[in-house]
Amino acid sequence: MRGPQENAGTWEDAALTRAAQAGDVSALALLLERHRPRMRAVALSLLGPGPDVDDVLQEAALVALRRIVDVRDPEAVGPWLRMVVRNHCRGLLRVSRRTEPLDEVPLPQDGGTPEQVLESHALRDWIWEAVESLSPTLRLPVVLRYFSTGITSYQQIAEACAVPVRTVRSRLHQARAALARTLADTADSGHEDVLRRTAESWREAHDTLAAAERGEFGKVVRDRYSPGVALLVGGERLGGADLLLSGMDRDLSAGVRQRPRHVVAGRSLVVWEMDLVSPADDPDHCPPGVAWIMTLDAGRVDRVSLYHSPRPDALPEPVAA
Repeated sequence: MRGPQENAGTWEDAALTRAAQAGDVSALALLLERHRPRMRAVALSLLGPGPDVDDVLQEAALVALRRIVDVRDPEAVGPWLRMVVRNHCRGLLRVSRRTEPLDEVPLPQDGGTPEQVLESHALRDWIWEAVESLSPTLRLPVVLRYFSTGITSYQQIAEACAVPVRTVRSRLHQARAALARTLADTADSGHEDVLRRTAESWREAHDTLAAAERGEFGKVVRDRYSPGVALLVGGERLGGADLLLSGMDRDLSAGVRQRPRHVVAGRSLVVWEMDLVSPADDPDHCPPGVAWIMTLDAGRVDRVSLYHSPRPDALPEPVAA
């Protein structure tokens, strides 16, 4: 049976959780501070002393920012936070055994994606403003890790950014620390409407592909892309606008079609994740998907990096522990 002090703590947790779910940033900060000692204890018990403990606590704070609305029982927010920490620790331990990391954080029971959860509550704009404040080097791995759907593992991010896996881990560590500082400093500021920007980017992705199929991709590039736009694959510059146009024409002539699957839209970085549909007479013509990772300068695309999803039979086998 709970004592009066324990009951009071549970009630306070519930009140803070409900306030945080309604968009009260200070309530979420108080909640994290209340549970930080027990969260750290869980991380220490699984990982032992070391810098990974701080990484896990930073990851858990970001998960709480995006997914506090998932907590169905506000009185049980403490166990929920410790479960987030425990799952991230297990992910790190899998990495140390040379297996591919997969986040095991609790998702909504209705099957919504992390991005859909982000868009469902008032914290989304605040978080995105903090992401926009990061340097381009740190912003890209954060956006891929937390907001894309198909480029989330360290290995995939390393390939998309053309850097070693250890560099991805280092940049994510730096980015999480910077985000924590920025979020604390901007809690009371006004923020841009990310939901509107994302909806506009969805429309632009569909309109771009429709224009390409009408033979009007050149007009899109002239209107929306910088004259010196660069096309990169694997971190290497392959060409500019001419290569963008010829590549699109070549795919369409071969019967390849793209279908938008997921959009991440910031002011300076946009990611369009596309399904690739091979022609019926050549079902293995292309990989299953491609991501357009686009950086913007003054609202115009100045760089397009393409990341092609590997075919299932090309994925590496996990190395046993």
